[in-house]
Amino acid sequence: MPKVKEPRYHQIAQEIAEHIVNKQFLVGEKLHARSTLAATFGVSAETARKAISVLADLDIVKPVHGSGVEVLSREKAREFLDQAKESRDLQTTHGEIKSLIAKQKEDLANLDEAFSLLLDQTQRVRKNNPMSPYEFIPEADSPMLNQSIGSLNIWQNTGATIIAILHEDEIILSPGPYANILPGDTIYFVGSDKTVEAIHQFFAV
Repeated sequence: MPKVKEPRYHQIAQEIAEHIVNKQFLVGEKLHARSTLAATFGVSAETARKAISVLADLDIVKPVHGSGVEVLSREKAREFLDQAKESRDLQTTHGEIKSLIAKQKEDLANLDEAFSLLLDQTQRVRKNNPMSPYEFIPEADSPMLNQSIGSLNIWQNTGATIIAILHEDEIILSPGPYANILPGDTIYFVGSDKTVEAIHQFFAV
């Protein structure tokens, strides 16, 4: 992620403000001409001029024609530095949030890809192993409940072969034609995708 670059003149303004806060430049002191400040901080005269303009706008210094720059306020210099720090902290936090959002998007994309892969693998397993059982819980008020498998003619009506019934905590394997399907039971059966749809329709309310 690209980093926000602070203008050089703003950096120099902060360095001058730090000198004022640290009492290297005292309130009431006349600083050197802009060209000398430029040489002191290793920047061009234009960059030094812009830095002084920033500080002058905040009443930290005052350019005095013909005699350099006068330091006006140590307190305002400190406030300027505090605000600059808050701005940098805000930019850092903003960058961290953007990174987190990008990471979350990447994680969601990976999750979606993994889910698609799982779905594809499941479909292949179903296709290659038609005996893999499906499970189904009929609605409690289905009119087909409280009847035996034989009387419902489930295989004839849906093509499903019921291989087990889970009733409460008891599993009935290979239930015969006299086994009843009761409310709350889970039916395990084998068949095709069309069989699944047929089971749903058969037990529909």
